[in-house]
Amino acid sequence: MVDFRTDRRAVLGLGAAAALAPRVGRAQPRPPERPRGQVVVGLSQEPTVFNPLMPGIEVDQGVWWNLFSPLWFTDPEGNLVADLAQDVPTTENGGISADGLAWKVKLRPGVTWHDGTPFTAEDVKFTLELINNSAFRARSRVGHQLVRDIQVTAPDEITWRMERAYAPYLSILSLTFMVPKHILGAAGDPNTAPFNNAPVGTGPFRWASRTAGDNITLTANTAYHGNGPFLERVVFKYIPDLTVLYTQFRTGQVDHTSIQGISPPFVREARTLRGRTIHVNQQASVEHIAPNLEYGPLADKAVRQALYMAINKRALIDAIYYGLPTPSESFLPRQSWAFNPDLPAHRHDPAAANALLDQAGWRRGAGGVREKNGVKLEFTNSTTTGNPVREQSQLLLMQDWRAIGAGMRVQNMPAAVIWGEFWQQSRFQSVMVAVNFTLGADPDVTPRFHSSAIGAKGGRGQNNYQFANEEMDRLLVLGATQFDQAQRRATYHRIQALLREELAILPLFQRADVEGVKEGLNGYRPNQNCSSNCWNIREWFWTA
Repeated sequence: MVDFRTDRRAVLGLGAAAALAPRVGRAQPRPPERPRGQVVVGLSQEPTVFNPLMPGIEVDQGVWWNLFSPLWFTDPEGNLVADLAQDVPTTENGGISADGLAWKVKLRPGVTWHDGTPFTAEDVKFTLELINNSAFRARSRVGHQLVRDIQVTAPDEITWRMERAYAPYLSILSLTFMVPKHILGAAGDPNTAPFNNAPVGTGPFRWASRTAGDNITLTANTAYHGNGPFLERVVFKYIPDLTVLYTQFRTGQVDHTSIQGISPPFVREARTLRGRTIHVNQQASVEHIAPNLEYGPLADKAVRQALYMAINKRALIDAIYYGLPTPSESFLPRQSWAFNPDLPAHRHDPAAANALLDQAGWRRGAGGVREKNGVKLEFTNSTTTGNPVREQSQLLLMQDWRAIGAGMRVQNMPAAVIWGEFWQQSRFQSVMVAVNFTLGADPDVTPRFHSSAIGAKGGRGQNNYQFANEEMDRLLVLGATQFDQAQRRATYHRIQALLREELAILPLFQRADVEGVKEGLNGYRPNQNCSSNCWNIREWFWTA
């Protein structure tokens, strides 16, 4: 038996505003006139995908934000901000027609690729067409597949027509990085092009080097079209063990701990470190158990219901995560305008879980593991190696599920392995994972839960759960074509209710990541609408 008791005083006073606020009246530091110094960003997972249109995970996206640029991006307040575009198109400014079908984008003048080639509307056209090329291994075609009749009307202007109105497309484009036609267009196969390992973008930093298994180094793009960069170099340092990552932050070898940041057991001490600022950030990501709905016992809804009731969610959050996260029943963060607050609350009830399995015909067999029609109620659970908090969570879940006759085995893997085809092609039985289901600030989950987005069945998307439900497909199409927010809210409330009923995922909590920043490093701004708080390193700078 594992002892999960802990000192709850360690987290008293922690909250979303844990970081020190600037004092009123204090003069704000000014960035240097030219790039100076470097930042070492510590990552517990290794970035391995450098073409931003191909399947990648959060740490990959942290690198993409610094190498590439979208037409516009979503800021921490949920506003769309023009980047490569001069303005964000709207019906009011004439960029989008009243019926939502005709789009026109005017581009910012004077932007160049890292090799000095001018960025033009031809690059935007090429990017959208490459995503829709069936021979290209695109991260997602959701939304993009509706684009028709792309026209370059001037070097700095592009138009297209949507097959049908699709409200989330503005948010999708805020997360779509443009790629260079003159490089990828000349490649024989963009899936294997040299560009994919030596990317060229329009972003604030340029590719310098990569040492596999250790680090990626970027250098300042002094021709950048936006504000910054103010750093000479950014080093993404791969440190797979979260304990070692924290140690290197404590000793000063790492300037910023990103993504999973500082593990909850270290938060109390971290807050006492001199010269360090600790940020407790409510994330859009929802930690959950992802069942493969095509795998044996997990295909049975009664099994999923019983497993969910057997989880001692409160003990897991309090003992292992020090009470930092917020329990959740939804895939959406509580801060979303579409969040459904009326979903059934989870209850820890092993007796009811056992009764449900008895009723569903799952009988206890040898060793106490249940069976039905020759199928044992057992499965593997996988997550990234070197994450002691998740490993403790797995042990607690193993105990909870053993009590109802379900056998769970741990099968953890390095990040580069588990989040590759094992995850993307649904080769797992169950996974412990945190996912940001939103598209920027938009609640559309077509890429995650529409039956056409199952990669293991030839679909394009991230429906790795293999969830297929006719009502869900209909609701996703409806929600994506509604432009009235009140109507959309009602639709997404039902989508959340349906997923909660079916338990396509077993939601645990809305993540609260604790990230550390070394004193003197300015510009860090957590952004729940991006998958990485490295989104704006272009604005970071050092002061003494």
